[in-house]
Amino acid sequence: MKIVVTVKLVPDPNSEKKIDPNTKRLVRTGVETVLNPYDEYALEAALQLKERAGGDATVTVFTMGPEALKETLRKALAMGADEAVMLADAALEGSDVSATSYAMAQALKKTGFDLLIVGGLTDDGSTGAVPGALAEYLGVPCITNARKAEVTGGALQVERETDSGYQTVRGPLPALLTTALTFGEPRYASLKGIMGAKKKPIAILTLSDLGLDRPVGTDGSKTQLVNFAPPPVRGKGKTIEVADATAGAHAIFDFLKEKKLV
Repeated sequence: MKIVVTVKLVPDPNSEKKIDPNTKRLVRTGVETVLNPYDEYALEAALQLKERAGGDATVTVFTMGPEALKETLRKALAMGADEAVMLADAALEGSDVSATSYAMAQALKKTGFDLLIVGGLTDDGSTGAVPGALAEYLGVPCITNARKAEVTGGALQVERETDSGYQTVRGPLPALLTTALTFGEPRYASLKGIMGAKKKPIAILTLSDLGLDRPVGTDGSKTQLVNFAPPPVRGKGKTIEVADATAGAHAIFDFLKEKKLV
């Protein structure tokens, strides 16, 4: 079984985020780049499935980004992935969700997979729209918010998190799976894993390898950022002094009613 995990290389979540006023893109230079934290949960899910499947099961990590960042993928290889594939091409710059998903899907068709595991969000964009768009372009079932997953009899069985509990669903392979943060804490890379990652291959694909039939990048994007502004400074909180809890409850209710929240 071939398991592929998509990962995104994002600015360190602890760093200050800035948008370039000219390009209207997130500034990524001068900031440490790391694996998207949500994708580490997806990778953990893949490694667990590989360990249970045994045999010839493999885990490949796939990313789209500048080739200069490819060494960042070594962390995923150190955690236990077998190989990495990067789609890198300057013409991809400025791609929105649609263009990004289309390009990734064509590369994934070339790479091949039985199960594609995707993190539910990215720390930089947080649209949550890429998994569904990927499944549409790939023509495979999409099962979201998995907290447990098993592959049995050539089918995928998943416990999905919901607002009121969980539900169990089954679907055929190939399929796309997104993971919830309750799937399992991502493992740390061992010293042996870190040393072994240096020898694992990272293949590079470009757009010339894919033969796309529509544009990507800015020209192929259906959305664009027109304007942006920082959020307003938060005002000082309102303090109310009351005689007892009952009066306090009435004061809170009146405040919520004034704001049309109740």
